[in-house]
Amino acid sequence: MRQIIVTTFLIGLACSGALPLDAAGGKGKHIVLVVGDQEYRSEESMPALARILSERHGFKCTVLLPINRQTGQVDPQTIDNIPGLEALRKADLMVLFARWLELPDEQMKEIVDYTNSGRPMVGVRTSSHPFNYRKNPGSPYARYSYNSKEFDGGYGRQVFGETWIRHYGVHQKESTRGVIAPGMERDPILKGVKDIWGESDVYEITTLTGDSKPLVLGQVLAGMQPSSPPNADKKLTPVAWTKSYTGEAGKKARVFMTTMGHPVDFKNEGFRRLVVNGCYWAAGLESKISAKSSVDFAGPYDPNPIGIGKHKP
Repeated sequence: MRQIIVTTFLIGLACSGALPLDAAGGKGKHIVLVVGDQEYRSEESMPALARILSERHGFKCTVLLPINRQTGQVDPQTIDNIPGLEALRKADLMVLFARWLELPDEQMKEIVDYTNSGRPMVGVRTSSHPFNYRKNPGSPYARYSYNSKEFDGGYGRQVFGETWIRHYGVHQKESTRGVIAPGMERDPILKGVKDIWGESDVYEITTLTGDSKPLVLGQVLAGMQPSSPPNADKKLTPVAWTKSYTGEAGKKARVFMTTMGHPVDFKNEGFRRLVVNGCYWAAGLESKISAKSSVDFAGPYDPNPIGIGKHKP
């Protein structure tokens, strides 16, 4: 079943390129998008992002999804099976949108080996808390759990800069306006990025780890519209940043992280461009970032409502 899903998706990308691929900045680079979130419809937003990256920018994209072992269907409530992760062995960039997964050791090894290799990573929304080993606390990968004391804050805090703390904006009642961090206006990731807004609530941040550099601050809005007024009682909090991560191979990797990622956020052109530019930067292609490049969807995008169990089978 996995081979059908992955292969069909790649054929679909190859057949309908909206740009001449020799003119696209991502040509020759392979992005593997690893998807496993139960709440925010990443099973819909990440394939849509992959099509933008492929058809508008020339990247080769592979999307790996959680597969129900009994039905063979894509199932975001499956937390222990993402087939095809061996694709990471030859990837140039990993994009991770995951939440509290507990993968079997042979699958988790592929993610950890990639993470330690020095190759770049992009994290979205719940990738601040991508793993949570509850059934198998004896696994050698249990240290990557979001609440790990051995590996402080687990994968999220160590690799992406922060782990799960709590919702800072009120979930599904307060949305986010993205404000460019002071002094970051000329950062290549922010080329052409403006008017960021999304239904995501701002996540609380304690202290970003390592050499994290905030690019976009989240202003909590007291409502779910771009025109909603700011909540004056809540301070601006980072919602997108860059950092580096040095794993066991001793090689420094580029990392871009955003805690936005509600499916409606991707309908906002400013946010889509932020994520696309983040992929370019992480892959070492910042010189090819253009403020005028297309980040238009390459097909219909009408995601289902967020919520655990509200996915479309």
